[in-house]
Amino acid sequence: MNKFRTLVMYTVLAAVTIVMLVGVHRFEKRLDAQVAEHRLRFTGEIRNAPPMVIFTTVALGSFRGLVADLLWLRAGALQEKGNYFEMVQLARWITDLQPTFSGATAYLAWNMAYNISVTCSSFADRWRWVNEGIRLIRDQAIYYNPEDPVIYKELAWIFSHKLGNILDDANLYYKNRLAIQMASIVGDAGYPDWEKLASAPAGERAFLKKYPADHALWKAALAAGFKDYAELYKAFEASAPNLPEKFAAQLAGNDKLKTDLTLYFRAELLRRKLKLEVSRIVAINKKYGLLDWRVPESQAIYWATMGAEKAPGGHDLSCDRIVTQSLYESFRAGRLMMIDEKNFESIIVVPNLALVDAVFDTFVEVQKYHDGAKDKFSTFRSARINFMKEAVTILYNYGKFSKAAEYYKKLEEEDGKQKEGSLEKFIMAQWAEDVRDASVKKASEIISGLIFRSINYLIYNDHDAALANERIARFIYRSYMSDMGASDRTKLPPFNEMKKTVVDNCIRVFPPAVVEILKAKIAAEQAEAAIDAGIAGQRKREK
Repeated sequence: MNKFRTLVMYTVLAAVTIVMLVGVHRFEKRLDAQVAEHRLRFTGEIRNAPPMVIFTTVALGSFRGLVADLLWLRAGALQEKGNYFEMVQLARWITDLQPTFSGATAYLAWNMAYNISVTCSSFADRWRWVNEGIRLIRDQAIYYNPEDPVIYKELAWIFSHKLGNILDDANLYYKNRLAIQMASIVGDAGYPDWEKLASAPAGERAFLKKYPADHALWKAALAAGFKDYAELYKAFEASAPNLPEKFAAQLAGNDKLKTDLTLYFRAELLRRKLKLEVSRIVAINKKYGLLDWRVPESQAIYWATMGAEKAPGGHDLSCDRIVTQSLYESFRAGRLMMIDEKNFESIIVVPNLALVDAVFDTFVEVQKYHDGAKDKFSTFRSARINFMKEAVTILYNYGKFSKAAEYYKKLEEEDGKQKEGSLEKFIMAQWAEDVRDASVKKASEIISGLIFRSINYLIYNDHDAALANERIARFIYRSYMSDMGASDRTKLPPFNEMKKTVVDNCIRVFPPAVVEILKAKIAAEQAEAAIDAGIAGQRKREK
C-alpha cells in the first residue's frame, strides 16, 4: 500500500513538474517576444569588461549597489561645493561599480564637458575635458549600454550644444579641432568618397580574409618593417590619412592596392577612434543629403539617429529634436569653407543648400509621429515655420530664386499671408531684422550669400547689381562688427578674407568655362583697384 501511494505521489509530482515546465517555457517565449518588440535590455549582465570591473562587480556582489549609493551622496555634496575634480574620481568609481548604469557615466561626462572645462583658462585644456566627456560616453557608456537611447541622446547633445553653439568662449577652438580631427582621418579636406570607404572590408577579420598571409601586401609590409597587421595599423594611425611612406614605396606600381588599403585603414581608424560606421554615414547622407562631417552638427545627427533607432517605434522625442535642430543648423551653416589650423581662432561656414527639403520633410515626419500632422500648437510646427522664414532668405541670398519662391509659397500656406506681401519685400524686412540681432552664424550666412550673388552678377556682366550686392554685404559686415565684433567668440574674419573664401569656393564648383570668366573678372577688378590706389596715393603726395 505504501509503495502504491509513493508511486502515485511521484507520478503526480512528475506531472505537475512537467506542466509547470511547459507553462514556464510558454511564458518565457512570451516574455522574450515582448523584450524583442519593446527593445528592453537586461542591465545586470556585463560582457567583455576589463578585469577591474569584473572584480568589483563579482567580488562585491549585491553590496556594490550600496557602495555606489554612498559614493553618489558624496559626489552630490562635492557637486554643490564645486569640487569637480575630486568628484570625477568618485564618478569613475561609480561607473566601475555599475557600468550598465548609464546615468552615472552621463553625469560624469556632463561635468567634464560643461562644469570642469569652463574652469580652465586655456582653450586647449577646455578641449581636453570636453573631448574626455565625449570619449567617456562614446567609448565606454555605449559599449556597456548599446540599447539605451538616453546615452546616445547625451552624446548627441554635447556635439550639438557644446561644440555647435557659441555659448562657450572656446567654441571656435572646438570647431577647428573637431574639423582637423575628422580630416586627419578621412583626408580629402573632409569630403571623401563615402561610398568607396563603405566598400572597404568591415573590420580586421574581413580585412585578413580578403588579404590572406600569402598576399603581396604582407611581403611589402615586411620589407617596410611591419611584421603583422597590428604594426601596420599602428603605423597608419601615426601617418593618417595616408599610408606610411616606406610601406607605400614598397607598393609602387600597384596604385589600386594602395588606394584600397588607404580606404580600408581610413574607415577602420574612423571606426576605432571615433566609433563612426561608414555604412551608417552613407545611409544618413542618402536620407538627408551630403553632410559635411567636419562640423559638429553632423555627428550630433549620427548619434541622435542611433538613439532614436534604439527607442520603441524607432522614435525618441529628445533624439528627434536634436536631429531636426542639427539638420536645421546644417542647412544654415553646415558647409565648412575655412579653418584656422594654426591658431584655431576663426572659422568660415556657409549654408548647405542641398539639405533644405530634408529639413522640411523631417520636421513634418517627427511632428506627425509625436504631435499629429494637424496639431497647430506643435513645437515642431513652430520650428518648421521659423525654418521656412529663414530658408526663404538664405535661398534668395545665394541666388536660388525659384526655390526661395517655392518656400515662400509654403510659408504662406502654413502661416497665412505674410504682412510684407511680395517675396522681395519679405527679404528686405528679414535683412533689416537679421542685421539688428544677428548671431555670428547668421551674419556669416547673409554676408557670404550676398558676396556669392555679387560674383554671379559679375560673371554675367551686370556690374551695377554686382556692386550693389557687395555694398550691402559690406554694410551688413560693418553693422554687425560694430555691435558684436568686440568679442572673440562672436567676431567675423576680415571681410576680404570672407570674400576670398567665397571666390575660391566658386572656382572649385563652377564649370571650367565660367571659372575662366570669373578669374578674368577678378583680375580686371584687382588691376582697377591697384590703379585707383595708385591715383589716390599720387594725389596724397601732391597735397
